[in-house]
Amino acid sequence: MGNRRILLVDDEVAVLLTMKAILEMGGFEVETAASAREARSKLKLREYQMVMTDMRMENDAAGRDVIRAARAAPYHPAVALLTAYPDDEWADIGADKMLVKPMQTAAFIQQVQEILEAHSPQLQPPAGVAVSGSKRPTTTGKADGAAKSPAAKSIAGKKLSGRTSLPRKKAPARRRKH
Repeated sequence: MGNRRILLVDDEVAVLLTMKAILEMGGFEVETAASAREARSKLKLREYQMVMTDMRMENDAAGRDVIRAARAAPYHPAVALLTAYPDDEWADIGADKMLVKPMQTAAFIQQVQEILEAHSPQLQPPAGVAVSGSKRPTTTGKADGAAKSPAAKSIAGKKLSGRTSLPRKKAPARRRKH
């Protein structure tokens, strides 16, 4: 799958940054919004293949507003409701899937990939990109047809417990003046 941009919406900064790091390890491009208002603004500015939103943010219905805005977007992103309080309303308010937090890392990435794969026929191609032919490849050539990104393969099956650390970027070497 080419562009896999996700808009992640949650008002808890720690949750937002943790989930962003996990998704990026899984090979996704992630943008964040800390409120429904910020999410609605970003949905108008860029195209996303998926929108993941918490339900309760600045008010109890904030997630509903994000889902409504995502459903109105012309590029038809997949929509997942992130919640620590699972209920059966998620389908009624327009989400494709409910993801319960917290979640084990590999399982979370696997579920996100499954949602995107199931939703991919509904995604609009990015503006200005011609789609050639009628068939799009859906597998990586495996006999069972399970498609996984290389990044997801590298962490799938590994249990991440306790603290996880991301590789640090090295600071550029300073040149000495002679």
